Formats: sequence, C-alpha cells, structure tokens
Amino acid sequence: MKKVKALIITGYGINCEEEMAAAYRLAGAESKIVHLNDIFLGKSSIHDYDIMNFPGGFSFGDDLGSGKVLSNKMKFKKLKSGKLFFDDIQDFINEGKYILGVCNGFQFLVKMGLLPNVNSDFEQEITLTGNNSGKFEDRWVHIKVNENSETPFLKGIDKIFLPVRHGEGKLIIKNERIKNEIIKKNLNCLTYCDKEGKETSEYPLNPNGSDLNCAGLIDETGQILGLMPHPEAFLSLYNHPNWSQLKRRNPEISEEGEGLKIFRNIVEYVTTPVSQRGRQSAPVFAKAMPGRRRTRRE
Repeated sequence: MKKVKALIITGYGINCEEEMAAAYRLAGAESKIVHLNDIFLGKSSIHDYDIMNFPGGFSFGDDLGSGKVLSNKMKFKKLKSGKLFFDDIQDFINEGKYILGVCNGFQFLVKMGLLPNVNSDFEQEITLTGNNSGKFEDRWVHIKVNENSETPFLKGIDKIFLPVRHGEGKLIIKNERIKNEIIKKNLNCLTYCDKEGKETSEYPLNPNGSDLNCAGLIDETGQILGLMPHPEAFLSLYNHPNWSQLKRRNPEISEEGEGLKIFRNIVEYVTTPVSQRGRQSAPVFAKAMPGRRRTRRE
C-alpha cells in the first residue's frame, strides 16, 4: 500500500516543523519538511503530497500582526511557472487533498481567506488578534469537538487536552452574518471548555477571549482544519505536564499523547479507498476569484 505523504512547510520564522513531521511519522505517514522558497522556485511541488501542513512559529516576527506578512506572500507570490501559489493551493484542495494549520499556520489560513470562507470568494472573513489578557498565553487547555462538524481530522474525538502558545489567538468574526453562517454550517469545530467538556468563555480556560469560544475552524469541505492549540506538542504521554501522577494512578495508561489522534485520523482516512470512506461532507463547488477556474470538488 502506498504511504501517505505529508508536506511540512517551513521558512521565514516557522519553528514547529520538526514536531509536525514527527507527528506524521508516528501516525504512519512519510513526512518531508520543505522550505517555502523551494516551492516558489519550482524545486518542490505541493501536488506530490496528500496533506499540506502549516506549522506554528513567529513568521516574520509577527510584524504587522500574526501571520499577516507570510499569508500575503503566499497569496500573491507567483511560482517559477508564473502561476500564483494561491491558485496552486486551490487546485490542491480541488484534487480532494487536505490542509492543516496550527497556531501561526491557522493565522495564515484565516488571513489568506481559506478559513472559514463561507462566501466562497477567498476573502478574509475573520481575524486572529491579541489575547484579552494582553499577554502571551502558554498553558494547557481542554477543547470540545463539535460532533456535527464533518472532517476526518477529528473523527472519534469528543474532547482533547492540548497546549496553547500564542499572543494573538483571539478570533474575531467580521460580522453577524458570517458568524451565523459559521454556526449554521458547523464550521466552529473546536471550542474551549472546562474539564467536564462544557464550553466556556471564562479565562484562563478560554485563554484568549475568542468569539464563539473558538479554538479551531474547518471549511465547508472539511478538508481544511485550522486550530490555535498544538496537537503536535502532545504526541507522547510524557509531554503532559502531569504525566508522572497520571502514570502512578494508572500504570497501564497509553503512552500516546492525545494530539497524535488527529494525525492518525487523517493518515488513516487518506489511506482508506475512496469507496470505503463514507460521507464526509456534501460535494461543493469551489467558487474562484475573478479570472480563476471554477472546479468541482469530487
């Protein structure tokens, strides 16, 4: 059986690429870290991979706002072929492939207009900005999965415990209409919650004050997932801040970290023949920006 291939983007201040690559290797995929310049110069193609990943970091020092400079670079940069990289990303999605963005990577996806994209025009509809606390938040949080959100990344997960590490994680939605569309279409796939799984806006359980208590979003296809917490930072039980007590209480506890489940899910899904995958989401048409090709996602 052909191995799933995961592309891990790096460069310009991204700094979580090694952990992301390790996550995919542990999940059974082949992962490769590629500098964005190698893609721009035609030395590597995103179409050689099944899953494209934008890890966390501090791209361009988060000058002009987190992820803003690099998102603009990716949206308007032309490849060596003369094609816009952003057009290439749209083609990647229309091929039925998958994108994951974590923390700074989530900020890229939002500011490129890939998430939530309720208007299907790839214009920015939300932003991620400074936390309500006015400081960098480095803590572990509980996150509830929206059971009605359809994406293979989150299959079988009800609640998950992950670390956050961000200064600009507060999600703000442009207007009420977009907010209502996000709710209606169940794109708000991850929310901050308490230990029992009850959604909360209370600090520090919600570390940033996001609208809808949002910790992560998907697009309507379910192929794109972005989240502020770091699943790649909880691959082993021994990453847990209280692992020793957990181990003493239950010597038979799994030594896998909860974050690994997200990577196992998507690798397993991509490996499964299309005829056996079942319903993920209804087919949609990718509405292109002016001058772009309209393509159906099968």
